[in-house]
Amino acid sequence: MSDVLRFFPAIDSIPAPAWNALAGPHAGLQHAFLRALEVTGCASSETGWAPHHATLWRGDTLLAAMPLYRKTHSWGEYVFDWAWAQAYEQHGLAYYPKWLCAIPFSPLPGPRLLGVDADTKRRLLHATLGAIAEGDGSSFHVLFPDSYDTALLAEAGLQIRHGVQFHWRNAGYTDFAHFLSHLTRDKRKKIRQERQRVAAAGVSFAWKRGDGITPAELDFFYRCYSLTYALRRSTPYLTRDFFARLNAESPESVRLLLAYRDGRPVACAWFLADAQALYGRYWGAVEDISCLHFEACYYQAIDYAIRHGLARFEGGAQGEHKLSRGLTSTPITSAHWIRDARFANAIADYLRREQAGVAGYLDELDERSPFRRSPPEA
Repeated sequence: MSDVLRFFPAIDSIPAPAWNALAGPHAGLQHAFLRALEVTGCASSETGWAPHHATLWRGDTLLAAMPLYRKTHSWGEYVFDWAWAQAYEQHGLAYYPKWLCAIPFSPLPGPRLLGVDADTKRRLLHATLGAIAEGDGSSFHVLFPDSYDTALLAEAGLQIRHGVQFHWRNAGYTDFAHFLSHLTRDKRKKIRQERQRVAAAGVSFAWKRGDGITPAELDFFYRCYSLTYALRRSTPYLTRDFFARLNAESPESVRLLLAYRDGRPVACAWFLADAQALYGRYWGAVEDISCLHFEACYYQAIDYAIRHGLARFEGGAQGEHKLSRGLTSTPITSAHWIRDARFANAIADYLRREQAGVAGYLDELDERSPFRRSPPEA
């Protein structure tokens, strides 16, 4: 029996157990997460994120899949190709629509070619590339693949783009103080001072799982979330209904940290979680309290990861300030297929030069590591 490539305009049409068996534990790739984005209209043709999930079947068995979208803009991606789109426009060509394999609105590294083995992943990738090449769209992009999938994408001829994120990794710390002991003296002092400022302001914290979040707490979170976008003169990508659905349908993947002062909520931070990691996503506050952002988004998250034995905490896209808070530089990649050979060659040249710059930047960040050169004595 031969394999069959099929595209689906809604993840609801793909059985959740079959999808999740391929996706593994990664919270952002779970069927419930992607479904919540679609059924609430956050990822839809109206928002420029038309689902077109690629799957490979043998009879009724799902062998491989990838979260695939037909994009009419580049918002919500965290890998910036605006200059590429502008170059197309200047030459009288259309950059959109384009094809995008990604977790919408989330710069979360991880697997993107979901398959039972490497050969099956290759077959899905080549079949999808063939279908895209025969259709429309200027290009095909895969954002934040893990190193395993990056190698498969490069092997298939996609151009690899390099970048940097900041992650915290658990070195077997017993508590937050043990973690601090591994940092340089100035970083330990800085973190202690920042945490003391928050404590002196009378702020306390409470963690909530998705199924423990009340409607009033969700309302407060969404107010904070919206305020953060408003301060940047932007509009939220996600609706309150999305968060409510995810709380109800995948409560184990949601963590909400609420900050209180004088019995009133003053700030919150929203995270995704799975068995291996905590993923920092959204933050907002209704009061300006010194160092509260660092406490809520980094120190509380690191403490949570230590207490729950998680391997890492991912702090999201960009932000050198995370380095002094105990996170370290982590190389990330994206992969790109460009239909027009002229632009493909120009972009390849640009990516070669960019890669050299990223390598130098990573070396510089390593020299600024917050960790001691030799570990503390036991």
